[in-house]
Amino acid sequence: MKTLLYFLILFPLNLIAQNQTTSEIFWKQLEAHCGKSYEGTITAGAVEGDGFTGKKLIMHVRSCQKNEIRIPFFVGEDKSRTWVLKMNSEKVISLKHDHRNPDGSEEKLTQYGGISSNIGMANLQMFPADAHTTAILPAAAANVWWFTIDENSLSYNLRRVGSERVFTVVFDLTKTVKTPTAPWGY
Repeated sequence: MKTLLYFLILFPLNLIAQNQTTSEIFWKQLEAHCGKSYEGTITAGAVEGDGFTGKKLIMHVRSCQKNEIRIPFFVGEDKSRTWVLKMNSEKVISLKHDHRNPDGSEEKLTQYGGISSNIGMANLQMFPADAHTTAILPAAAANVWWFTIDENSLSYNLRRVGSERVFTVVFDLTKTVKTPTAPWGY
């Protein structure tokens, strides 16, 4: 009887999980961190004078709405960057980089990013550069950004296909840190 009870309780949960796309599973994993901040470390692409090396790197999963997640990425005292992830009706995720000036106005180069070409994987979503990115930043036409997530870490990655350009920051999801004040533009 106890086994039957467990089956009846767990069966609907398994059925729901089976009906989710891998992008929805990825989304849920990210949403689980809403309101929390984590420190990161550059694991690839660190270059002296790049504006990142030697600075405290913090991401804050600040806002989680049904189809939009906003993640400010703080680089030392620089609060200009926010990753904006959106899920469309086909369960495909897009990534935009929202860059702001200290007064909250948009920087000249902003809203660049990409759209996943499919629903990705539950622990990996890739974003090849979109047409808007190519138009405002031609050198980034070959960019691919991606996030990975598991129970211990989230990584943000950039690769410029056909070049040596690569950049990876890994955030430790096992230890929250104090959330910085609001990013520019909020």
